[in-house]
Formats: sequence, C-alpha cells, structure tokens
Amino acid sequence: MDTTKQNSKAWDKKVEEGSRYTQSVSSETIEKSKLGQWGITVTTEKSVPRNWFPESIKGLKILCLASGGGQQAPVLAAAGADVTVTDISKKQLEQDEKVAKRDGLHIKTVQGDMRDLSNFEDGFFDIVINPVSNLFVNDVRPVWNEVSRVIKDEGILIAGFTNPLLWIFDDNLEREGILDVKHSIPSSTLDYLPEEEIQEYINSNQTIEYAHTLDDQIQGQIDAGFVIAGFYEDDFGGTRILDKYIKTFIATKAIKLKV
Repeated sequence: MDTTKQNSKAWDKKVEEGSRYTQSVSSETIEKSKLGQWGITVTTEKSVPRNWFPESIKGLKILCLASGGGQQAPVLAAAGADVTVTDISKKQLEQDEKVAKRDGLHIKTVQGDMRDLSNFEDGFFDIVINPVSNLFVNDVRPVWNEVSRVIKDEGILIAGFTNPLLWIFDDNLEREGILDVKHSIPSSTLDYLPEEEIQEYINSNQTIEYAHTLDDQIQGQIDAGFVIAGFYEDDFGGTRILDKYIKTFIATKAIKLKV
C-alpha cells in the first residue's frame, strides 16, 4: 500500500482533531522569537540546546523537514532565518501558513515526502531540522542521504527520533501500566495487528508507523556523510510508565563533513 498517502490523510485528520503536534505556536512566542528569545523542540519535552545553533541564524537557509504544524518553522523565521518547511500533510503546512499570515512572517511551504527532496538544489541549506517524524517512513536511510545532498558542507542536521525500545512493548498494555515485550525491531504498526483488523485500521485514516534500529538512525547519518556532534534523550514528561525506566526519544546534532 501507499503508506505516504495513508500518513498524509492521517495527519490531515490529526489537524482536524487538534492533536498536540498540530497546534501552532502563539503570537506571544513569535514576538519573543523576534526579540531573540527563541527555542524549538525536535522530540517531546526538552528544547534543543541553544548552542547547537550558530550564535545568529539571521539569513541562514533552514529546511524544516517533515515539520509542518506551525511549531518549528515560524519560530525560526521570526528569529530571522530564511525558512522552508516541507511535510506530507497539506493541512499541517496550512498551520505554518496561518501563523505566517497572522504574524507577518515569510515561510515557504512545500508538500512532499521526506525521502525525496528533489525539489531542492544540492548544498542549498545551512541547517536542516527534522523533529520526530521518520517513524512514518519504512526506510530512514534515504532520508539521511537526501538531507546530506541538500545541505551545505559543514551544515547542521538536528534530528529527533524514537528509541526503538519504545516499540517492543504491547502499546495498549503499556498505557495501562503493564510492560509486556511483544514486538521485534524493525517492524511496523501493521505487523502488530491481526489480519482481520488491518483494513479497518487503514480505512479509519490512522498513521502507519515504523520502528527503526539505532543502526539505521545513527549509523545511517554517519554513512550519509555526517559526524555526530551532539546528543540528548527525552521522554513523555512522566505521563507513560516507560518514563520511570528509560528515555524513549533521542535527539542528535550532526555536521556534514567536507568531501
């Protein structure tokens, strides 16, 4: 099946439902960003360390990759960057467009798949921001390869992704406080469902998610020409039982090596 089309529809639905990652930043946040008081997240709770960015991002070309929703892109644009945001969901991109119109920002929006950045020139961007989103593609290595192509030498990639341990437990039981190891890595949402429930799941416009190995997440960046220069972990903010035992989200700063 076309998982890109499925996830595009699913995220459009999430916007309609007002889920957390479709809620745009406030005008107050934008005003603070214009004054230099800005920060973004690429995981769940923690902000990206300010020293992961250059001292000033004014005029820098930044790609917010698979990052619609009116969260990262408007903040960076308000801080003076030349921002492009791409996402598979039209409605998520409309969230960025609404903030841009509301607060007088210039943001370019492009609907597309994070594995295919053919709309963009080689070595065009100074920074690429990729919040937790590559769980929606079946193979992350093409994502890293495409980012490497469109980013400048010594450009910065800031990415958030899931710790694969998050996926090994039965999700419904984990939400009830029971940790039951049930799934292997790599795998996908559809692998966890009984055959008779798959079509119903698809028809209800739910996201199809993929559990990737750390080898593909981290070594994949290295193989694409990056060196890992920063790392931190994050969690659900204490709302899930796993937060008591391990951080389930990871953020990396990677720098593209000169060829």
